[in-house]
Amino acid sequence: MSEMSFDEMLDASFKTVRAGDVVEGTVISVKPDEIILNIGTKADGVITRSEYSNDSSLDLTTVTSVGSTMEAVVVKYSETEGQVTLSYKRLAQERGNKKLEEAFNNNEVLTGKVVKVLNGGLSVVVDEARVFIPASLVSDTFEKDLGKYNGQEIEFIITEFNPRKRRIIGNRKAILVEEKQKKQEELLANLKVGDVIEGTVKNVTNFGAFIDLGGIDGLLHISEMSWGRIDNPGKVLKVGDKAKVFIKEIHDKKIALSMKFPDENPWNNASEKYAVGNIVHGKVARMTDFGAFIELAPGVDALLHVSQISKDHVDKPSDVLKVGQEVDAKVVEFREADHKISLSIKAMDDNRDNSSDEQ
Repeated sequence: MSEMSFDEMLDASFKTVRAGDVVEGTVISVKPDEIILNIGTKADGVITRSEYSNDSSLDLTTVTSVGSTMEAVVVKYSETEGQVTLSYKRLAQERGNKKLEEAFNNNEVLTGKVVKVLNGGLSVVVDEARVFIPASLVSDTFEKDLGKYNGQEIEFIITEFNPRKRRIIGNRKAILVEEKQKKQEELLANLKVGDVIEGTVKNVTNFGAFIDLGGIDGLLHISEMSWGRIDNPGKVLKVGDKAKVFIKEIHDKKIALSMKFPDENPWNNASEKYAVGNIVHGKVARMTDFGAFIELAPGVDALLHVSQISKDHVDKPSDVLKVGQEVDAKVVEFREADHKISLSIKAMDDNRDNSSDEQ
């Protein structure tokens, strides 16, 4: 048996590798765009910037240093070139895909960085493995500008996993919906009729406003915005306004709100203010053929019948009165239970005439 030469023994001391092998090596040199590893083969292993990360501006001296150990996958081995081409990125992608598959099977929540904003959604990276989140699954509300997510760390679940077809789909909306439902359930459990709460106006419609109570919306109907008459909710509240309201009713997840606080009810002292015989001051709010409605206070309207406008004959109120006109009149009828007050200007004229006759 012949003895091996020194060169043959040296060659035998080096291990052999092939494409696809995962190797561990020690960093012997690092430059901004290249890492050199001693992996125990005759030739050193080389990881270029493009095979370390998808970030073309990444400075490799910031991620490792001489003496550190790291793993990579063999891409190409060439004795003639005297180097082994390695890839950290491909190994990370492979492990990342395994992580995504496990998350998909277990419905696990993942966190990844948004690396690119596309026309149809977001491209997110988890351990160098890419996930696509369609625009419709980014949020539980319509997102006009997805650019605000660029560079952010976001949470999502995997709802489709098919790496062969390069279809790995993420869903952030499902997490937000679930969180919102939990928050709503917790809030509903602590709310009760009569509670006073400050909310934020979320939306204003022609029939009222939706108030965000901190995770759940309540409806403030136009009829509950004030004790007075309101024709346009938009003149009272704007989106973003703070609104002090109280819970009027709760039906399942529907909450009815009100700003008509009982202690502010203008009818509380009405029996004294508007007793029969009192002279009151008000403003013409609206008119019909049979009379005019006079606003004595927000929420308190009184009827001035056409026959009580003047001693002279009046065909219709609009012949002598205008909306917004201020008038004085005498209370001739007060029905508190029905919230009805009848006025008369004519009776005031009768009083003046009687006073003149007595003099």
